[in-house]
Amino acid sequence: MVWAPPRSSCCSQRQGGGQGVWISVTKLGRLVKDMKIKSLEEIYLSSLPIKKSEIIDFFLVASLKDKVTGCCGSVLVHLISTPRGTSIVSAPVPTKLLMMAGIDDCYTSARGYTATLGDFAKATFDAISKTYSSLTPDLWKETVFTKSPYQEFTDHLVKTHTRISVQRTQAPAVATTKFYIRKIN
Repeated sequence: MVWAPPRSSCCSQRQGGGQGVWISVTKLGRLVKDMKIKSLEEIYLSSLPIKKSEIIDFFLVASLKDKVTGCCGSVLVHLISTPRGTSIVSAPVPTKLLMMAGIDDCYTSARGYTATLGDFAKATFDAISKTYSSLTPDLWKETVFTKSPYQEFTDHLVKTHTRISVQRTQAPAVATTKFYIRKIN
């Protein structure tokens, strides 16, 4: 799996890191970077907090998996996945719907009489609704509980990564402070 650069380049520049270089700070980040954890599902099943966006960026490549088509009336809308960072390439109405649906990177292609905004919006909504499905509890897989990744890879974390300590200097405390009040005539 290839790591994608962070969403905004200004954060990595502020921290002094180069673009495309991920320096993991958290234990979970180190386990992900060393490929000890192979999916987001493992993290969610262990109920571990994800504190860095780079962990999500490592696993998610595109917001849409396939080309999806929706239709209403004479309007036919295709949603096509694009590489990260492309953003939404679309007319204003589908752009608003795609942003509300949480799709970040998408290219749209439309045919038919798109001036009818009702049909255009409904066709876009139809395409968006085909990108997900409902998973009810009776369809869930049986969960087999395992050790937390922190417990499972304790030796790896201790052996390969030493903790960096930062010394803090403290200013000497002032013994006495005097306040003078001047009487104004």
